[in-house]
Amino acid sequence: MTPVLLVLNAGSSSLKFQVFASDDAAGPCRLFRGLFEGLGGSAHLIIRDGTGSVVAEARFDRGGAFGHEEALLHVSAWLGEQSGGFRLIAAGHRIVHGGTTYSEPVRVDTQVLEALERLVPLAPLHQPHNLEPIRILQRRLPDLPQIACFDTAFHAGQPEIARLFAVPHAMIERGVRRYGFHGLSYAYIASVLAEYDPALAAGRVIVAHLGSGASLCALNRGASVATTMGFSALDGLPMGTRCGSLDAGVVFYMLREMKLGPDEAERMLYTQSGLLGVSGISNDMRTLRSVAVTDPDARRAIDLFVYRIGRELGSLVAALGGIDALIFTAGIGENDAATRAEVLRGAAWAGFTLDEAANASGSPRVTRGSGPSAWVIPTDEELMIARGTRAVLAQHESSRPRPTLRATGDRHGSVENEAADRSRTRRRNLHVGR
Repeated sequence: MTPVLLVLNAGSSSLKFQVFASDDAAGPCRLFRGLFEGLGGSAHLIIRDGTGSVVAEARFDRGGAFGHEEALLHVSAWLGEQSGGFRLIAAGHRIVHGGTTYSEPVRVDTQVLEALERLVPLAPLHQPHNLEPIRILQRRLPDLPQIACFDTAFHAGQPEIARLFAVPHAMIERGVRRYGFHGLSYAYIASVLAEYDPALAAGRVIVAHLGSGASLCALNRGASVATTMGFSALDGLPMGTRCGSLDAGVVFYMLREMKLGPDEAERMLYTQSGLLGVSGISNDMRTLRSVAVTDPDARRAIDLFVYRIGRELGSLVAALGGIDALIFTAGIGENDAATRAEVLRGAAWAGFTLDEAANASGSPRVTRGSGPSAWVIPTDEELMIARGTRAVLAQHESSRPRPTLRATGDRHGSVENEAADRSRTRRRNLHVGR
């Protein structure tokens, strides 16, 4: 039977998963990728093989009874039914926040899970949902190794000055600092730069991860130097539903003058702002592009998104002391030629010369001339999780028995510890936005 790794990325009502063969000498080999949508309601599953062909599709209309647990059990059963057979040897999880403790993939035990639970207030949109499959698998497959891979880890080696806020030292000691996110994406891009141009791996590169969640990261020789997200995934660029950088005084105004409670203010900034809030139409760039010619609010949302990318790009060029290349990745970065063109035209001051034909045709390199280059490189966060999972397994080789399904029915002193109990009561009201 083929030993496989299950890579999981859970949202509030979705579960993305991929299955990798773990015994390939060249590294984890992707066998399947799947997506459950509508969990908690009318769930829909689609699974594709390594070529992108649909190999399974199903709908589950059980009201609220079909959730993450049922989805995981279905995936496990489906794997067991495949010809040739697969032996699940570990699960790797995308975890948004690792705090100051976890800068490498780690095998999850009770102590680790409790520590990650205390980070929920720092990533309320993502962390609770990321942790849910871990709890489910601990109950159902208690002997299955589970590995947490962190979006914050890639930025852990940044210079201290890049991680500091100008706040009292007592706050810094409690963990108030810049963490940065989308690290799995940036780590993958850094790992493949040399395949596109060897000079990129040794150069000053800014990566634009532009999707429903969006950020920029400055790389020097493949290492993170600075990034636009900070203490939380709310910072930096405007996103699909998140505001991005915001004067803290606006939050005080929301509380005092608008009479919003903390939970209401948080919900507004996380789920009602960004492209959705400015346009009043949608958080989807495709929708906004389709109506931007006739709808000024849609056009304004796009213009603000591009403008803020340009502003942040300039700050990261300063942090690097120059720029050799700009990489576009993630949903908007990889697929929206119009956004790439607008960003590059705005960055002409840095020496970028847009190649209109290459940008429209989907070529990897979308600039011409002797100035800095710009590229479109698809990201692969799931592969990074599979690699991290396999690496941890290699460090913890043991003769544990094959897991079998079975049904079962003090936090103070730092920002990573406090507010965990309060967060549990509110987190279910927030919706994930990657």
